[in-house]
Amino acid sequence: MTRGRGIRRSAALAVALGLGLSGSLVAGPAGAEEKEGPTVRWGACPEDVAAEAAPVVLECGTVPVPKDYADPGGDRIELMISRLASTNPDKRRGTLMLNPGGPGGSGLSQPAFLANRGIPSEVLDTYDVIGMDTRGIGRSAPVACGFTPEGPYFANIPPYAVDDAAVTARAKVVKEVAEQCARRDKDGVLRHLTTANTARDLDRIRAALGEERTSFLGYSYGTALGAAYASMFPGRSDRIVLDSNIGDTHLDRDGMRRYALGVEQTFPDFARWAAARHDSYGLGRTPAEVRRTYFSLAERLDEKPVDGFDGNVLRQLTFGYLFKEVQYAKLAQHWQALKSGDTASVRAADADGQAADTPPSLDNQLSVFLAVSCNDIAWPTSVDTYRKGVAEDRARYPMFGAATANIMPCAYWPYPPAEEPVAIDDEGPRNILLVQNLRDVPTPHVGGKLLRQKFADRSRLVSVDDSGHGVYVYGDNPCALNTTTRYLVDGKMPGKDTFCRAG
Repeated sequence: MTRGRGIRRSAALAVALGLGLSGSLVAGPAGAEEKEGPTVRWGACPEDVAAEAAPVVLECGTVPVPKDYADPGGDRIELMISRLASTNPDKRRGTLMLNPGGPGGSGLSQPAFLANRGIPSEVLDTYDVIGMDTRGIGRSAPVACGFTPEGPYFANIPPYAVDDAAVTARAKVVKEVAEQCARRDKDGVLRHLTTANTARDLDRIRAALGEERTSFLGYSYGTALGAAYASMFPGRSDRIVLDSNIGDTHLDRDGMRRYALGVEQTFPDFARWAAARHDSYGLGRTPAEVRRTYFSLAERLDEKPVDGFDGNVLRQLTFGYLFKEVQYAKLAQHWQALKSGDTASVRAADADGQAADTPPSLDNQLSVFLAVSCNDIAWPTSVDTYRKGVAEDRARYPMFGAATANIMPCAYWPYPPAEEPVAIDDEGPRNILLVQNLRDVPTPHVGGKLLRQKFADRSRLVSVDDSGHGVYVYGDNPCALNTTTRYLVDGKMPGKDTFCRAG
């Protein structure tokens, strides 16, 4: 393994924290099978989930769902869910389902994560908070394409393409990746990993919990899932909060390319931070100098890698560490080491990245990200299309555009989409609260604006003058926290779109 690979994976994993209906695929009213179906038998969670949740104690159970909703009487898969139950029956409203994003993020311990991070106790009184591993993830019929740290595919963000030849070379890699995934899809689960099917799973879980409706809190890709659920099952959706929106019910090539926009909009915050600390890190006395340091260092590493770290490592690293201000010091430290050629520090940083990864989990996350993204919608298949996009975005978003516009395995995906992407339904209840930071790397503010436009009067948008990925509980803006809590607890939706000033 090259020394740079561990830190590359660590940075890329920050993303994971990623359908014209016809016939039996159309979501209809709850049928007899749903009403008389299984209920959840709660018990102890797996040891690793319990350890991650501590000191909060969660319960876990399973729900069977069709592997293929076009064949509802066929094979079943088991989904594992978790519960942090309300202990206040007088205040309990129902269930609040969670999704941490990805696609590919495990959510079994997420109720405990939010509780440990300080989600208001009123929310925990109001709901049984439900976490889950959605289909294909963790303990819910997990899939794996066989990716390894030593292989050429170890991140769901493509490498930065320095020129046309780099796109052509990457096309050969991702073609083999797509074929590799197909070869390993022995039980046929991979092809049924879609946002629409996961939304149908949510409704099966709702029914198994004995609830007429369910509330939902989703982050990042979880906003696509929540938007799909609220559109497919508007009458069964209660209070829906979509935080850090990707802009639709699926991630497509345009959504991936917006990651580069997010880098351009968020980087100035780091540049100001680093400039104020020039005497410590030596990255530039002004934000403009820090930006120039980024480009000059990336170009230097492109020409002459340091101990296996090339320019792509710097770019991927910067992308991942821009997710939260608390990571800025670590990012500055990594830049400093790469800038000085301090191989001892570079090795230490690489060791940190390797320690943070568990290869089987990495394989699962990357595989689910690909399957859902590629199954949801058809991606362009021409290499020329990607070469043109890379050239456009290298000029438009010079910091990272030649990475996010680069070719993905979806260009060669062996399974054509079984359905059109879920269409946004703007005629349901006004119950969708969109929460969005102004500066966010993978989900820039435009994603919230796009969903606000599509959901129209069903939604309200809370825009937050802050930087980072994740707002509610993940961030520290009092206006955003209070607005979202009021909605979840009391159902008080803002009368109009809201702007939250920096807290």
